[in-house]
Amino acid sequence: MKLIKILGWIFVPYIMVFVDWKRLGKIGKRVGATWAILALIIGIAGRDTNNKPNPSNTTESANVISAAVNSPKTEAVSSSRTVTTDQQGVSAATDVNTTQNTQRIQAKVLEVVDGDTIKVKINDKEETVRFLLVDTPETKHPKYGVQPFGKEASDFTKQLLTEKTVELEQDVNNGPDKYGRLLYYIYVDGKSVQEQLLEKGLARVAYVYVPNVKYVEQYRKIQEQAQKAGVGIWSIENYAQEDGYHSDVVKKNEPDPSKNTVATQTSPKPQPNPQPQPTPQQPVQEVYYANCSEAKAAGAAPLYRGEPGYREKLDRDKDGVACEK
Repeated sequence: MKLIKILGWIFVPYIMVFVDWKRLGKIGKRVGATWAILALIIGIAGRDTNNKPNPSNTTESANVISAAVNSPKTEAVSSSRTVTTDQQGVSAATDVNTTQNTQRIQAKVLEVVDGDTIKVKINDKEETVRFLLVDTPETKHPKYGVQPFGKEASDFTKQLLTEKTVELEQDVNNGPDKYGRLLYYIYVDGKSVQEQLLEKGLARVAYVYVPNVKYVEQYRKIQEQAQKAGVGIWSIENYAQEDGYHSDVVKKNEPDPSKNTVATQTSPKPQPNPQPQPTPQQPVQEVYYANCSEAKAAGAAPLYRGEPGYREKLDRDKDGVACEK
């Protein structure tokens, strides 16, 4: 059909020219020849146009090829993400947070509160930061006062961090805890502060709460080495325990200086068959509070585990502190 149209365009003008050739003259002949040439060009151009591929079909083919090439890459990424989630024990919903947790933020140390707590400036805001997964003896506790090795731990942290810029690493979340403190792993000069405290026996692994347990096994291995070496808090038997530090154990093991003084001033008289004298025991004062209101009225709240008046019934969240304000 296309061929008939092309022949029509070419030969109809020639037939007309041939019939009236003698009447056309020079101008008519030129017009007829031009008409025939144009008809030939249009016919050829129309044929080429029909043979060109459809742009829409080309686009669809390209999309199909692109999908086929890209689909294996998408599956590979998905598989990699699944493996990462399984290893860390974090659900897919927290996968993005886990990736961000590997990044550390810098903060300027404003104050060292004690061995495991500091104040820093983050984004022009002062924040109190508690070291994750470790606990050092107290130095400013309202009831315990300064515990053995508390000052050593505080001095060590001050030596490391005073006026320093530290790096803070978040676990799955960074708090705040019930006291409003942020929770981080602390690094200074590229070294973990928690690990250094554990190595020197100035801290114990404590306050292990899921999901913030990224380094707990690593910290426990370091603690075991300090225990075997008997350094710091591990140099006193039964001082550092699962539920905290027991200063009463240290006091029982300390010698009575008053007895030594008396022995140097007065020479004992020889006695036949001396019998060992029983060591007088101090009466233990027992305090009982029926409820937290009674403890607060007596000015004893909060009550800490090991203190007179402390009972687990008064400690609702079982954190070793009863009747918290």
